[in-house]
Amino acid sequence: MALVRWSPIRDLATDLIDLQREINRMFDRFFRGFEEEEERAISTWRPVVDISETDDEYIVRAEIPGVSKDDIKVTIRDNMLTISGEKRQEKETKNENFHRVERVYGSFTRTFTLPGAVKVDKIEAKFKDGVLTIKLPKVEEAKSKEIEVKVG
Repeated sequence: MALVRWSPIRDLATDLIDLQREINRMFDRFFRGFEEEEERAISTWRPVVDISETDDEYIVRAEIPGVSKDDIKVTIRDNMLTISGEKRQEKETKNENFHRVERVYGSFTRTFTLPGAVKVDKIEAKFKDGVLTIKLPKVEEAKSKEIEVKVG
């Protein structure tokens, strides 16, 4: 039987490596749930939107590629703007074997609270090159007004 010299550093290193492995396993199990949730979120399509403001109007731009103008609906109610629609899946797949499918299809709805009142009867919505642009003119009360400061 061979004698092995005891080394507290070697024992500590072994314990630290075991602890590191256990922590890694714990994080892997924890984040695995987020990956599954992320994959589900990717399969649910939500168009991205930019909302900007000028002195006279709010402007909403939504990227909605691959959607027909007839499949988009824009509504406004109680100062809430709703954009909804559907991206339909192409049905023609003659003798095609898919290796990867990443494009998403289905219905979507986006709802936004407007920062101020708008002239509902003057709203314009235009759809060009996959971008929906909605112009919402402000009512006079919602427009910012500069007030002159008098010396006196």
